[in-house]
Amino acid sequence: MTPAPAASAADWLATARAAARQPPVQQRQPLWVAGQAVGSVAVGVLNPIDLWRMSDKRFQLLNQEQSGGPVWHLDVVPDAVTPALNLLAQALRAQGQCGPWRNEQLAVCSASGERLGTIERGAVRVLGIATRAVHLVGRVPDGRMWVQQRSKTKPNNPGMWDTLMGGMVSAADTLTQALERETWEEAGLRLPALHGVTPGGQVDFSRPSREGGGIGYMVERIDWFRCTVPGGLEPCNQDGEVERFELWSPAQVRERIAAGDFTLEAALVLGACCGL
Repeated sequence: MTPAPAASAADWLATARAAARQPPVQQRQPLWVAGQAVGSVAVGVLNPIDLWRMSDKRFQLLNQEQSGGPVWHLDVVPDAVTPALNLLAQALRAQGQCGPWRNEQLAVCSASGERLGTIERGAVRVLGIATRAVHLVGRVPDGRMWVQQRSKTKPNNPGMWDTLMGGMVSAADTLTQALERETWEEAGLRLPALHGVTPGGQVDFSRPSREGGGIGYMVERIDWFRCTVPGGLEPCNQDGEVERFELWSPAQVRERIAAGDFTLEAALVLGACCGL
């Protein structure tokens, strides 16, 4: 849910920051994988799924009482975590309770950061699994910012405005690799050609998601970076996911934030970058 436009960018961002940290709209149960807490799932969603009958019996899905409440356990040997998670994703897809299928694997980690396995991107919100993303804020030497309009065919936030680049950290990426790959795919820019690429900070999200028919929960950390795009160098989309790029003054950026034209993620990143 996008916050309603407010009188100023600062007002809008105050509402947006509250919107970025919201409890689930329906009751959820913890999800554990291989003995580690990794996410949560809306009550009833996993009840029809019987992985024991679908698998080679290296894993099973159990609902057990733990610490005074029901907990879903994907009971699996360590070398079968990824196959088990992706079987679960396929089962959710078959039920029509999955996000857009991307054929992209994201890492699944324990609370301590230990990587347990990977899962199809389309299932992470339904299962409340934490994800990572990167954004890049690009200024030109006179202080204006490059912003992109998202493709009108994107499954999430089509046609809204975004930072120069924003994308997920896939299971195959380090943070730096994700920044390099997404900057090229979305903006056609190579990091060595940009000046002063430095970390800017982090923005955390925990809020309901529409994915899976409204049963999802988004848990995500965005690492954002800033840079200067040298004069004469212009972004050019490579993957078909950007409608166009424009150069906006800081005043224009603030005005469009106040109007609610940016995605929630981009608005919070730009607000942090601008000190709002």
